[in-house]
Amino acid sequence: MLVVGGGYVGLYVALKLQKKIANAGGIVTVVDPLPYMTYQPFLPEVAGGNIEARHAVVSHRQHLKQTELIQGRVVSIDHANRTAVVAPADGGDNFEVPYFDVVLSAGAITRTFPIKGLADKGIGLKTIEEAVALRNKVLDRIEVGSTMTDPAERARALTFVVVGGGFAGIECITEMEDLARAAVKNNPRVKQEEVRFVLVEAMGRIMPEVTAKQAEWVVEHLRSRGIEVLLNTSLDNAEGSLKLINLPDKTPAQEFETDTLVWTAGVQANPMVRSTDFPLEPRGRVRVLPDLRISGDEGIIDNAWAAGDIAAVPDLTGGGLPDGTCVPNAQHALRQAKRLAKNLWASRWDKPLVDYKHKNLGAVAGFGEWKGVANINLLGRIGLKGPLAWLAHRGYHGMAMPTFERKFRVIVNWILSFFAGRDTTQLPDLDNPRGAFVAAATPAPKPAAAAPAAPAAPAPAPAQGGVKDPVKAEAK
Repeated sequence: MLVVGGGYVGLYVALKLQKKIANAGGIVTVVDPLPYMTYQPFLPEVAGGNIEARHAVVSHRQHLKQTELIQGRVVSIDHANRTAVVAPADGGDNFEVPYFDVVLSAGAITRTFPIKGLADKGIGLKTIEEAVALRNKVLDRIEVGSTMTDPAERARALTFVVVGGGFAGIECITEMEDLARAAVKNNPRVKQEEVRFVLVEAMGRIMPEVTAKQAEWVVEHLRSRGIEVLLNTSLDNAEGSLKLINLPDKTPAQEFETDTLVWTAGVQANPMVRSTDFPLEPRGRVRVLPDLRISGDEGIIDNAWAAGDIAAVPDLTGGGLPDGTCVPNAQHALRQAKRLAKNLWASRWDKPLVDYKHKNLGAVAGFGEWKGVANINLLGRIGLKGPLAWLAHRGYHGMAMPTFERKFRVIVNWILSFFAGRDTTQLPDLDNPRGAFVAAATPAPKPAAAAPAAPAAPAPAPAQGGVKDPVKAEAK
């Protein structure tokens, strides 16, 4: 069995099936360019310094003991011939991997727009590396900005912009703001009022996962912390200074400079599915039935499955996206993975399959320590805000984190942060770890040899009958 992608769905499918398939004489093969699964709801807390980066990921090798792991990227699939072409992560030659069943679980990537300067200046919040880099960027800009004397340069260094008012954007900017406050307290050369945070959202409201009343409260909460919230506003240009426009009338809104631009304005299905012979829907996701089998106009495709952000899974509860499919989030992906594993194994023995149906439990979001919002659907809809919502956020995600070992590490992180405070230690030069060694190992340039001195001019011969030594001559 070939599993394409080792994220939420890929990890859980492999965990649930590796032993069963091995006992039946087969093998589960997981192909992913990364050696771990990232629990993305924890990325804002990693960026804010509350969770150690490695504790927000789950090692494939440590937990998939009976699975064949290939670190690479599936570049194409020929399901008619049951083969996939893999490009190894080390840049070696592509090779083919045969399979019997295939599970598409390559997830989603950041969705961007053709905005000038965005690729050069922006950073996303989709990977653990981006979260670590963002944490270091915030601390670096505060430290560097505190020593600047030019007002324009100082303002640019201390301005932080997040584009996108969904869960990721709100959690990101609030964790960054909490981190910045902690860093400013330790740096007497910069004042809190100098640090500027700006949230840019194209829609007229933020966080569509919560009620309109809760969304309004979140906006008030952000503004009470000094965060500028610009609704109905879009990033028009990121070359040089940022140029924002008002969407209703397309008029210029603001223009200012920043060194930190975070893009969290949505995701899209992994484009690798375009290099397969599977049917896609208009948004680029694989078409699947409620039982998670891939199906096209001509019917069910045998031995082909998909789930998670890469699949258009019908939401049988009626509470999904406008097109009737499940919202692409971790809550659905984790549950779809478990249902897919059961259905795939049942199909091997010609047993009936069960449709995926899960009523959204709600949404929880953390806005930094003891702050948050939650919309919980248990015995009716329960709306929470402040410390209770923050505790609900940590409680849910602490339990949802895959594997007991990772749950334990994350909870220990939280306990340490509770007593020791947020860690604001900057780790500079992670993008150039050999810099110090190269500088030490490079011989210092030899000083340039001094130019030889010009020979002294010979003393002029005394005139005939003249005096050789004026001192002696004067003595005479």
